[in-house]
Amino acid sequence: MSPSAYPALSFELYPPRNSEAQESLWTTVQRLEETRPDFVSVTYGAAGSNREAAIGLLRHLLTDTTLKPLAHLTCVGSTRVELVEIVERLLDGGVRGLLALRGDLPEGRTEPSGEIRYADEFVRLIREVESGRTAQLAAGKVSVGVAAYAMRHPESESLEQDVAVLLAKEAAGADFAITQIFFRRSDYAGLLTRARDAGVTIPIIPGLIPFTSPRRLTKLCDLAGIEPDRDLMARLEEAEDDDARRSLGVGATVELGRAVLDEGAPGIHLYTFNQPTAALDVLEALDLARPPEAGSAVTL
Repeated sequence: MSPSAYPALSFELYPPRNSEAQESLWTTVQRLEETRPDFVSVTYGAAGSNREAAIGLLRHLLTDTTLKPLAHLTCVGSTRVELVEIVERLLDGGVRGLLALRGDLPEGRTEPSGEIRYADEFVRLIREVESGRTAQLAAGKVSVGVAAYAMRHPESESLEQDVAVLLAKEAAGADFAITQIFFRRSDYAGLLTRARDAGVTIPIIPGLIPFTSPRRLTKLCDLAGIEPDRDLMARLEEAEDDDARRSLGVGATVELGRAVLDEGAPGIHLYTFNQPTAALDVLEALDLARPPEAGSAVTL
């Protein structure tokens, strides 16, 4: 089987808030490592509020595991010098994957502030930093990801504007995109059609959230400025107990995962919320083909 025949697999983690959460996170990391994902993304607080905790988690992944980290970075409200410094710090530490995000606007603001205000500008800045380190990177390349929206961004005028923004990110040097939350096959299929028609060529990886908690889904939808799927929410809320709710939610997520893979998705990105069981249940049911383990025999 050729490498392209293996769907990409990745997970998202966030830095621990306290020592108890840290202990739980290490258990999560161990469980995820067993699945041999292509990368694990590490979230970043608003305006870098938990930057040091995120860097600590990235350091742990690099030094104590076989996992390849993708570091979230936001640019809103930061100076160019600050952004160059954090990118260089991550590259010096061995990070080779960056997710370049604008970040949420501060409360009360309607326009981004700072010298680098948008994600495409941030991608361009990362590439500038990278270009000065060609020898250090052994002529390699930093992998830069960006966000994509299968459902309209709350600040966008239209789905078409969202695609125009994605195209600008690709033109600036983005390698791939990961979608924010969505609920239906048609959401992802529509994004792919609009993106390809507009000239976007980079892989667009669907981000899937295990649909096991109506409370969490409501909160996420509020933050994303989108409407939750009413039928799904009703079924989750009417489930007779937590076990039934969990089974229903995992099943719905698996169904969506299979649907987007059928649409040509290059892989799956699973948001774990540092609670891996539901994500691993989804992964087991999807039964994704994985490449051989390092060191195992491969037929050429």
